[in-house]
Amino acid sequence: MCFSTPGLNEHISGVILHEETLFQKDASGKDMVDIIKENGMIPGVKVDKAYNKKGMWGTQVGPLGHPEVSGLGLDDLQQRAAAAYKQGARFVKWRNVLQLDPEKGLPSKLAIADTVHTLARYASICQSERLVPIVEPEIVPNGSHDIQYCAKMTEEVLSAQFAALALHNVHLEGMVLKPNMVKSGLTGPKVDSNTVAAYTVQALLRTVPPAMPGIFFLSGETALDEDNEETATINLSAMNKLRDNLPWHLSFSYGKALQKTCIVTWMGKTENNQAAQQALKARSNANSDAVRGVYVAGSCASIGVDGNVKQADGPY
Repeated sequence: MCFSTPGLNEHISGVILHEETLFQKDASGKDMVDIIKENGMIPGVKVDKAYNKKGMWGTQVGPLGHPEVSGLGLDDLQQRAAAAYKQGARFVKWRNVLQLDPEKGLPSKLAIADTVHTLARYASICQSERLVPIVEPEIVPNGSHDIQYCAKMTEEVLSAQFAALALHNVHLEGMVLKPNMVKSGLTGPKVDSNTVAAYTVQALLRTVPPAMPGIFFLSGETALDEDNEETATINLSAMNKLRDNLPWHLSFSYGKALQKTCIVTWMGKTENNQAAQQALKARSNANSDAVRGVYVAGSCASIGVDGNVKQADGPY
């Protein structure tokens, strides 16, 4: 239903699939990747195998409720990357998770070092199989930290990440970065979108080489009383409005913040397909406006905060 949305390629260039979906067919027997390609978009695939919540020995428990973690999936990545390319994928994604807690000194030096090494190794393996890697060192917003601490640690992580990418001979022009926005913790001091934009762009200018073609933000979790779709769009628009001479393209690679209203409109019912597709197209269009810094807050219909609860109970 999502992949076949009419005109979606006007705003969406690529679709990230789970490995299972990459090899699946729809009910009529058509390959999922063919539906995406025929609609003018590029198939990609998530290749990390998440992480074990038991975490790394000796690290402290963070705001996610478990110790610091290491990403899984490098051991057979070479073979899986080759199979993904053969199936039609042309880019890949790997997410590593870091937690913030200023009182506990999180993320630790160990967690940062492990994250940037794992992501650099993944990127180099996938480039060797002709796939474009999305490098995603996600600093999650859970916690009560302020935006200044998030900015400090985001800069430290990104600096370490690009040093690791250089060490692993990753071709920067053949990859993209998927970072977190610089934000306060979910239970921390509230700030407006212009502040988020200013701190985020500052962190990127201090750490990301101009050789990087594009930065595609993850939307990240938001508080249950906050409309994550609208907030992510407004934040992105504020960044692109802030400066017109940035060395890289600032865009979006959203999950929930792109699909929430679509999914809640659909709720697994065929008779809702057209309305759900229209919702997906509308939010995609809103984010295209945000890439140009011209999105008008409130101009795209959203299920709002009520959707946070409905989505959790639905097929999403």
